[in-house]
Formats: sequence, C-alpha cells, structure tokens
Amino acid sequence: MKEYKLDLQLFSSEEKTEKPTPKKRKEAREKGQVLQSKELSTAILLLVAFLGLKIFGEYILEQLTIFSTKIFSDLSIHENLYKQDNLSIFFMEIISITAKIVIPLLATIFLTALIVSYMQVGFLFTTKTLSFKLNRLNPIEGFKKIFSTKSLVELVKSSVKIFIIGYVVAKYIYDNFNIIYELFNLNVMEITKSISSLSFGIVIRAGGILLLLAAFDYWYQWFQHEKNLKMSKQEVKQESKQSDGDPLIKSKIKEKQRQMAMSRMMQDIPEADVIITNPTHYAIALKYDKNKYEAPYVLAKGKDLIAKKIKEIAYEVEVPTIENKPLARSLFSSCEIGDCVPEELYQAVAEVLAYVYNLNNVGRS
Repeated sequence: MKEYKLDLQLFSSEEKTEKPTPKKRKEAREKGQVLQSKELSTAILLLVAFLGLKIFGEYILEQLTIFSTKIFSDLSIHENLYKQDNLSIFFMEIISITAKIVIPLLATIFLTALIVSYMQVGFLFTTKTLSFKLNRLNPIEGFKKIFSTKSLVELVKSSVKIFIIGYVVAKYIYDNFNIIYELFNLNVMEITKSISSLSFGIVIRAGGILLLLAAFDYWYQWFQHEKNLKMSKQEVKQESKQSDGDPLIKSKIKEKQRQMAMSRMMQDIPEADVIITNPTHYAIALKYDKNKYEAPYVLAKGKDLIAKKIKEIAYEVEVPTIENKPLARSLFSSCEIGDCVPEELYQAVAEVLAYVYNLNNVGRS
C-alpha cells in the first residue's frame, strides 16, 4: 500500500517576519493605524485635571464667595430682585460665574489633551477611520471581537487597574481614618481643607498607579502595533516591485539604455582626433575642441570586444590610432565618457595629439 506525504506548509499562510517598510508605515498612518495609548492619555488628563483644581482652587473659592455675597447682599436690599420677572438676571449671573470658574480649568485640560495626542500621534487628519464597513453589522464579527485576545487583554488590564487602585485608596483611607473621624469636630473651613488634603492624597496615589500602568500599556500597544505592521517576505518583494519596478523589466530597461549609450558612443567616434590603444585590451577616443573644453576629453572608451569595435570604426573613418599602453590604461581607469583628461596626463596626451596633428599636416601636404 502506497504512503502519501502531505506538506502542511502548502496550506499555511506565509509568516509575517519582516519589519514594516516606510511605505507600509505611511499607508497604515493614512488609514489611522497609529501607535496610541488611551491609558496614558487618561492618566495624564486625570492628574492635570486634579492639579488644575488644586491650582485654581483658591480662585474658584474666591469667585464662589463673591457670587454668594453678591446674591445675598442684593436680596437683602431688594427682596423681589430674583422673582419670576427678573429670573433672566439671575441666570445670567450663574452663567457668568460658571464661565469664570470652568473656562480656565477646561482650557488647561483641552491644551493638555492636544499636547498628549500630538506627542503620541503627531498631526494626523484622516476620514478613513470613519468609513462605513458592512462587516461591522455582522453579528459573528461582533462576537469575535468580544471574545478576541484584545478584549481579554483589556479585561485583564481593567481588572488589575481596579484592584490595585482600590487597594491603594482603601489603605490610604484606613491610614488616615483618624483625620476623617476628626472631621465631626471641625468647622466648615477646616472640614473643606481636610477633605481637600485627603482627596489630593488619593488622586496623587491613584494617578501615579495609572501612570505606571499607562507606561506598561504604551509598551504593549507599541508591541502590538509593530506586530500588526509586520510583513511577509512576499509582501516586501511585491512592494519593492511596485515602487522600484520588476527586476526583470528593470534589467531590460538598463540593457536597452546601455545599447543606446553604446550606439551614441560609436556614432561619435568619427569626430575623434585620435584613438589611443593598449593595443588589444583598451581603446579610448579623444577629441580636443578649445571652444568646448580647456582640455582634451573622452568621446568613447571600451575594453576587449568594444575596444575592437572602436578600432574598426576608427579604421573605416580614417581616425588615427596610436598605441600607448601606459596612457591607455591610465585614461581608461581615470576617465568616463565626457570627462576631460586629468591634469597629470596633459603632457602625454599633448605629445600624442601633436604627433597626430603633424601626421595630418604631412598628409595634406
């Protein structure tokens, strides 16, 4: 009986092991897929809000005192001032005092929210996260989200957060229970100060714990973000093809460009003043045009078969060919097509050109 082996790798999707490319990161950002920790934002905003209350506390108390004094003072002078006919005055004063109290605190919180968001995400505006998707209405997809690993992690984080904060707050209250007990023996101002002090202690401890948990959450969000952006080797290759072009097509284009450059180079050989050869391995076509360059320049160069082709064309169009092995090697290694002859080779090239010009003059004579 024959045994058949089945390669299970054929049925598995390619593992995503490669780091995301800049293009992948940019596309993810445009879709709104950015690294952001809501826990960090919440912790910072909570602390800033309470510190704002601490800083603006005296100002808020002062404004409330002024408002209360004014109301009672007005009522003592005009008993009917805030009756039904004049309720609009009373409401306007309430709106005014509320604005004076709330606006500084809200402005601080709003500015902090902008700074925290910018530090995490930077400036980003996208509407892709608002686009409607039919799979959001799919109950199966909904259940998958509820029982997903992400939901489980969020549940664990929330449970740990509640437990730790609850324990710390309870311990703080227990340690300061004597202060709470003494509240019954204090006047209103002293009670206010004591409660404010206790509240500050609770919030600072809770906020500190939230910041520590937020730091862990930020690391976890970074880990998940990088994991979600990872690419398979095939995806990297495909992206490279899309951005840089198919390697096969690129090689064909380069070959075509090389052929065109070679063709142009061969067409320029009849314009050369001289061909300097190795004699078999190298051939360099030089021209001197004082109206174009201060020094002779390379019209064409080649090695082996190309050198042979240059010499053949030069022979056909009667361009002089001079054998000079050291000069040919030096020119081939130091010059590209279109380059002027280097200064250290001026003397050698000048002697060759002078010899060629003398030959031409003799030929004309």
